[in-house]
Amino acid sequence: MWKCEVVQGADLDVAEVAALYHASTLGERRPVADTERFRDMVRGANLIVVARVDDRLVGISRCVTDWSYATYLSDLAVDKEFQHQGIGRDLIEKTRQAAPRAKIVLLSAPASVEYYPHVGFKQHNSAWVMDPLTP
Repeated sequence: MWKCEVVQGADLDVAEVAALYHASTLGERRPVADTERFRDMVRGANLIVVARVDDRLVGISRCVTDWSYATYLSDLAVDKEFQHQGIGRDLIEKTRQAAPRAKIVLLSAPASVEYYPHVGFKQHNSAWVMDPLTP
């Protein structure tokens, strides 16, 4: 059985988080090879929920929130070996509990579009994205 808990980014082993991103396929869409940038992503998130089986990191919800109006769930990752067991749902629920007055906003990977309605999300058709000044 897994356990979900809120943690600080500074308390996480960034290499362990990168390994989880690879094991979940999220590493294909995140700059995990850019160690400094990836470290800054983990350390800069102000709401992180992790799932562990024993001491093994098997899931993460990495967010930026104002705790009041909006929580941007920028990364939701579950190790492929542990998917389809409810870990993602639990990570989302623990994220909601941490900032209960805030709505959760996310951009879905194409392969996950069908997942989010099943866990209570409604699709919004006016999201806009601007690329960074420097990649």
